Amino acid sequence: MPVRPTYPGVYIEEIPSGVRTITGVATSTAAFVGAFQRGLLNEAVQIFGMADFQRGFGGLARDYETGYAIQQFFLNGGAEAWVVRVADTMSAAPNNAFVANVTLRDGPSNLAHMFAGRRIRGGPALDPGGWGNLLRVEIDYATSAPATLFNLTIQEVRVDGDRTSVVNAETFRNLTMEPGAANNALDVVNQGSALVQLTRDAALIAQTAAPAPAMAALAAPFPRPAPTGTLSGPLAIPFAAPANASAFNITLGGPAAPFPIGPIAGTIQHGPAAPTSDAEVRPLIEQAIRRAATDAAVPDALKPLLAQASVEMIGAGVAANPHRFIVRLGRGARPFAPPTTVSFAGAGATAAMLTGPAGAVVGPQQLTLSGGRDGQVLNAAGALVIPPAMYQGVAASRTGLFALEDVDIFNVLCIPEVAAMTPNNLLAVYTVAEAYVTDRRAMLIVDIPANVRTLDQMQTWINDNAALRDRNAAVYFPRTLVPDPLNDNRPRSIGVSGAIAGLYARTDTQRGVWKAPAGVDARLRNVGSLDYLLTDQENGALNPVGVNCLRSFPIYSNICWGARTLDGADALASDWKYIPVRRLTLFLEESLFRGTKWVVFEPNDEPLWAQIRLNVGAFMQDLFRKGAFQGSTPREAYFVRCDRETTTQTDIDNGIVNIEVGFAPLKPAEFVIVKIQQIHHATEL
Repeated sequence: MPVRPTYPGVYIEEIPSGVRTITGVATSTAAFVGAFQRGLLNEAVQIFGMADFQRGFGGLARDYETGYAIQQFFLNGGAEAWVVRVADTMSAAPNNAFVANVTLRDGPSNLAHMFAGRRIRGGPALDPGGWGNLLRVEIDYATSAPATLFNLTIQEVRVDGDRTSVVNAETFRNLTMEPGAANNALDVVNQGSALVQLTRDAALIAQTAAPAPAMAALAAPFPRPAPTGTLSGPLAIPFAAPANASAFNITLGGPAAPFPIGPIAGTIQHGPAAPTSDAEVRPLIEQAIRRAATDAAVPDALKPLLAQASVEMIGAGVAANPHRFIVRLGRGARPFAPPTTVSFAGAGATAAMLTGPAGAVVGPQQLTLSGGRDGQVLNAAGALVIPPAMYQGVAASRTGLFALEDVDIFNVLCIPEVAAMTPNNLLAVYTVAEAYVTDRRAMLIVDIPANVRTLDQMQTWINDNAALRDRNAAVYFPRTLVPDPLNDNRPRSIGVSGAIAGLYARTDTQRGVWKAPAGVDARLRNVGSLDYLLTDQENGALNPVGVNCLRSFPIYSNICWGARTLDGADALASDWKYIPVRRLTLFLEESLFRGTKWVVFEPNDEPLWAQIRLNVGAFMQDLFRKGAFQGSTPREAYFVRCDRETTTQTDIDNGIVNIEVGFAPLKPAEFVIVKIQQIHHATEL
């Protein structure tokens, strides 16, 4: 800041340079809008590779073409993408997508509702799909305050034949249903879980009914979910240990054959010295249950239920908070059925409070979320079933493609499933998408339907969809055949938007946004073949009408052989004929838009104009040195004007500063003409 001298001496003053560097924005961030097996609805999620896509959206699935487009994007050079999931949540079952859910109870009454989802922007977001039916929930009271708190464990499992394995797990400890508490279950789980969300059952907020007798001993200041497994009643203090060889019966219950099993006889056995505490009895009960696995009534596949059973003890062992036993069955059964229950009877069980109306609480080993549905994506004829409105979305609520409003910047939009819509719906969705990418200074890659396979069909399609001609859009022919890993790598026909978006990214990295993403270097990776092999003459029929051709050449394989926008038909004579020219312009516009915001509210006079010329000029000069423009000198390549001529006094009075930036774009050498002539030498005489 300026120095005001007040005493004799030397003063140091730092003077701002006036240089505010303009940084070029990203040019190859892709956005995909489509249907997937899982993932939050109408939320833009950033991914950096197929591993992220697998975790967030379930990976490839045969009925979901957008997943294959995302795979092609990353294989062809893409590095960053935003993904928006849409699904039909409006149609009637079973066609619609629905979220898996389960009700948590405090014995006889509903306590809370759990559903597959995650909290985004402060609110719960649904994650519908059959994947949620593989979520398992366990509740126990092994907490710091066993009389009042509970633990919640959520597992996502995978079922392979008769084997169940855990692929993801979350545990939340010392929870309460007390509103406003720091460890309130709804707050803790909803903020921390990537699998589920909780909502309080409205009927329970004002609940006054007394707990059922079996739950009376578990009454807490606030209701909590009933435990999974078998929870004993409070053990007497002092504890009366069961007599040696105390008998008890074990019964396994369940929803289907081979259940129920039992009662199976067991005994609590100990050595000459009788146990003197419940802590010494706990392992004896566990051993008795495990020995019962040898009973012939238990099928071999289910023996691990008993052989791997565990008995835990919770509580402080004082009158105000006595110990309890928790019995959990082993998880190694094949198959393992979450609803399996274990109940006890007999003198030994009574002594351990594992039976009786005021004793144990018998619950399933795990609660399961159910009701999740993927919803129908394609009908029997291969047409898209999801309503077009789900893709178009609503700007005010940021749904469909407008979910990308939460994204700072994207450059290429792909909506592959639109190609499976009816012609009218295709036109409607792509029209909305073109208007949106224009507002966002991005490009749209249009996918053609699967039944457009020949030259004549493509010519008819482009004529029927002439309303889609736009400077911010491009279309390619034909579709590509890629190996499908879900079908023994047999060829699968897919739209090219994902591969072309990846090619844009690869070209930008290797050469720059001003280089046409086409030519012999523009190989299409992971493309086994093309749906149609074009000849030069057929290529010559499509290129003048703004259709970019994909060609297959010996040695070079499958390559992109066109670089025109949908506004690039010869008859239109558009300034935005070529994709690299349009994309470079969008890059400049967005970079200058972001890089000149510092100008707002600055004094509008020559010092400001000089700084603008300096900073914008430095940005353009850097691009010139990289080969972005025509011309051998900066004067030939670009200009930056901001002075008294561009900004008049009337502009100044109205708060306007005008900056004029011009550039000479590079245009691709689309036609190479080699002229050959014979030379005749006169004979010397």
